Amino acid sequence: MLAGISVEYYTRLERGNVRGASEEVLNGIVRALRLDEAEREHLFDLVRTASAGAIRQSRRTPAPERVRPSVKRLVDAMATVPALVRNRRSDILYANPMAEALYSELYRSPIRPVNSARFAFLDPRARQFYGDWEASAHDIVAALRGEAGRSPYDLGLSDLIGELSTRSEEFRQLWAGHDVRFHRSGTKVLHHPLVGDLALSYEVLELPADPGLELVTYSAEPGSQSERALGQLAGWSSTREKYAAAEVAEDR
Repeated sequence: MLAGISVEYYTRLERGNVRGASEEVLNGIVRALRLDEAEREHLFDLVRTASAGAIRQSRRTPAPERVRPSVKRLVDAMATVPALVRNRRSDILYANPMAEALYSELYRSPIRPVNSARFAFLDPRARQFYGDWEASAHDIVAALRGEAGRSPYDLGLSDLIGELSTRSEEFRQLWAGHDVRFHRSGTKVLHHPLVGDLALSYEVLELPADPGLELVTYSAEPGSQSERALGQLAGWSSTREKYAAAEVAEDR
């Protein structure tokens, strides 16, 4: 009644028979169920996929994602804050030295690109690294669920979800919840093995010229312990770069 449609029609929609469903009908359901922005977008993504179901689409292997040189220069120019570029599968495709230092625990894995979802659920160090592992794990799964609605035929995404579902009971339970959520800004608490606890504000900015890629930056409150910890991390990162450059020079 709240959506302005019959019980029979709504039941048909729930069963996935959505061909011909108008935007007006879908918005009525959004209002009735009080869906937020992320949930509304997910609903429309699912409807688009189901509507195209008559045209069978095979899973596709995504083209290699590359970060453009100009974007790399922008990330590198943010020398005083951690900054990185990731895709919606949680792969970190490019990071400045500060971000690599911040996420040094993730970079200990030999698998490239580094993937925060794989780290969160398959690496035991993640529970110590994330200040609130349960909240971080929930956020990661909610983001992947939203991407699954947008890109249901992405082979890389389905392989990642299959791997995590097979190897992590926690991931299976969260995935079954069907939660979706946007993560555009907020606070992330991390426990770094070298500099201790950091409470960092993060901003997620989409790159319009590179669909599916996002620029993520982290900053600390001025005068806070986290700002001092970031300063220590910057010093460690600079030292590490110098050693790496020296090793390259010796090899030559």
